[in-house]
Amino acid sequence: MRKILLLVFIAIIGNVIAQDKKEEPTAPWTKGVVFGLNGSQSAFYNWAKGGENQVSLSGNIKAIAKYNKGKTSWDNLLLMDLGSSRQGKQDWRKGDDRFEFNTIYGHQATKSWYYSALFNFKTQFTKGYEFDDKGNSTYISNFMAPGYMKFGLGMDYKPNKSFSAFLSPATAKWTIVNDQALADAGKFGLDPAIMDTSGNIITPASKVRTEVGALVRLTYVKDVMKNVNFATILELYSNYLKNPQNIDVDWEFIFTFKINDVLNAQLKGHLIYDDDVMIDYDSNNDGVYDMKRPITQFNEALTIGIVYKL
Repeated sequence: MRKILLLVFIAIIGNVIAQDKKEEPTAPWTKGVVFGLNGSQSAFYNWAKGGENQVSLSGNIKAIAKYNKGKTSWDNLLLMDLGSSRQGKQDWRKGDDRFEFNTIYGHQATKSWYYSALFNFKTQFTKGYEFDDKGNSTYISNFMAPGYMKFGLGMDYKPNKSFSAFLSPATAKWTIVNDQALADAGKFGLDPAIMDTSGNIITPASKVRTEVGALVRLTYVKDVMKNVNFATILELYSNYLKNPQNIDVDWEFIFTFKINDVLNAQLKGHLIYDDDVMIDYDSNNDGVYDMKRPITQFNEALTIGIVYKL
């Protein structure tokens, strides 16, 4: 998988360099906000083939503010998503849940290179639960449990408006689990609490895990054809303090298909691999989780909804 990702982005880099050209000067600030509302519904009444009623709703906000004047570059991006769904007689269950803020400040060194500083913050809005086959739920996450922060210093390569490659040999990363029970259980890569043989906590776990490492962050946004936009972000992170050879991967992509001025369709995917995050795993496929291990995480969504731009 890592080799495939590398080849894909080498091809993208080659493409954007080949297409690099002088661009007309623009106003210093570029700003915009996009609101989206997506939903789906299905209902069955006396349906001989069977089926369960289903309703899903989700909303998202994307806000950008970019400044470019002289030798100064400052890119800001805010992403917020929240969704829920209900199937049959089940209670409403959380779907999309995201709050993320990114900012990169740069001072031009050469034509396409900038001395840069990056700050990134991620968390979620509401509680998260894991459900078994019988519908029983287990509490697994919440606002700031986890929360992630990164701060890095490095160079940002920006040959044009479509592509950016931020390279940092010095990036600090903090994982915050602001829920003592989850922290004590060692969730999201934290060291668990120290317990006695009876399971009583002797020393509670720290709620914060600190890493120092190297970060590569690639972004690409382009209209690949009429009414079709492709956007992707790939982050690769190596922790100098523990197993630096194990690269954390965080890759997102979005295809946006414009239907008209107020309707569009989106195909989204998000892949995560973090060898410090242990996930319940069924090693012998008997329906029972019998171990924990790092696993590649992936989610995908295809939506049609209403879009409003400011």
